[in-house]
Amino acid sequence: MQIRHCLPSALLVFLILTAFLFVSGCGLFQGASASEQVQPPQPEVEKKTVAVYHDFEDVLVPEELTIMTDRTVVVSTPGFRSGILALKGRVEPNSLYNFFSINMEKDNWKVLSRIKAPETTIMVFQKATRCAVITIREEQIYTYVEIGIAPTLGGVSENPTNDAIY
Repeated sequence: MQIRHCLPSALLVFLILTAFLFVSGCGLFQGASASEQVQPPQPEVEKKTVAVYHDFEDVLVPEELTIMTDRTVVVSTPGFRSGILALKGRVEPNSLYNFFSINMEKDNWKVLSRIKAPETTIMVFQKATRCAVITIREEQIYTYVEIGIAPTLGGVSENPTNDAIY
């Protein structure tokens, strides 16, 4: 006789819990306004920067390279900036060679010479009033880059085969 008496009470508790879950569940879905609902992610329009100009306004540098302040010396005078910018990073040397070859030409530097050895590459460029020497050196962990900018002595000769006397 007790089981018959407990059955209606258990059914009543079950119905009350079901109604409570139904009402509270509906409140969760209806209570969120359109601004609070999760929006699908929008595609990024922003373009990631891959290179920057540091101390020299016409020498582009890959952003994977960081400046080594203890080995960098840049001197600024009115209308001219020269010195050595020392950098390091975990970048493959051949990709740096290609990067500087392409971007120095884009910045109107004329290629004078390129020397490639197994662990060191030297690239020499020239503009009307200055020269740039880029050295790429591969070591175990990092690749080191030095960018040297200096004024040309006596300007650029019209005939590059004539040696200037210094």
